Amino acid sequence: MDMKLELVPIPVSDVGRAKSFYAEKVGFNVDLDVKGSGEMRQMRVVQLTPSGSACSISIGTGIVETPPGSVQALHLVVSDIKAARTELVERGVEGGGRRDPGARPGVSYASFSDPDGNGWLLQQPPY
Repeated sequence: MDMKLELVPIPVSDVGRAKSFYAEKVGFNVDLDVKGSGEMRQMRVVQLTPSGSACSISIGTGIVETPPGSVQALHLVVSDIKAARTELVERGVEGGGRRDPGARPGVSYASFSDPDGNGWLLQQPPY
């Protein structure tokens, strides 16, 4: 049986600020931005997808009940970590430096967080 991960909800405190961060600074594509109406008017769903990814993230109100900043260690696999990190820094994304944890020789990581503290890792595999 095939299973495909399609969507990861990310808890945020300010949907507009998070949408701007992920779209403008990180460079995710905005696929959807829908506001509820009637009884659901408090709900807002924004779906964003990293370029080249089959999996998206969703941010919004009324999506998850976990606290903002509680998601950690989401991996974005890149072919050139130095270039990816440089691009993010040029777009205004602050983050940690490159690191090689030693557990997997040849694998490099660089970290960054969204405005709420949800943590991301750029990962460059050895291949």
